[in-house]
Amino acid sequence: MNDTNQYQAPQSNVETSDTQRYCDISFTSASGRLGRVRYIAYTNGFMMLLYLIFGLVAALDAMLFGSTGIVAISGGVILLLIGLYLTFILTIQRCHDFDTSGWLSLLLIVNLFIPLIFLIFWIVPGTQGPNKYGVTSAPHTTVHILLALIIPIVAIIGILAAIAIPAYNAYIEQAQLMQQ
Repeated sequence: MNDTNQYQAPQSNVETSDTQRYCDISFTSASGRLGRVRYIAYTNGFMMLLYLIFGLVAALDAMLFGSTGIVAISGGVILLLIGLYLTFILTIQRCHDFDTSGWLSLLLIVNLFIPLIFLIFWIVPGTQGPNKYGVTSAPHTTVHILLALIIPIVAIIGILAAIAIPAYNAYIEQAQLMQQ
């Protein structure tokens, strides 16, 4: 005889295996979502990497071919197209994060005429939980936060340097006049 109660609730995991907790981030597909910090980190990281590669290509071009620059220019055009592609893909995913169509990423073109319009993608928060474009992206890591802070830190250092250097030069000039 069987001692189990046939009316007892099942004791197994009833979650399906196809449910995802976080969306996968793809650099080749516009589908999915991308949070603010990851968006800033990835766009900053990719642009720094592309600038570094361009610098290496330009240096190699100057060393190998002199001052022609043909390799550097063609390499720069290719890197520019790669950078534009990655930026639009990431911006479309960022638009999906705040539950908006990816067509809003065309505001990046308007950024040529209206500076700082790209800050929309930095400021607008994403929707909490799943939306019609998928589940949320994974939590941010320390690397993402550091990459996202590079541009604000460089901007603050630049502003402070722009204020401090002329003030220091004026101080030095006044000190030299006082010594004479």
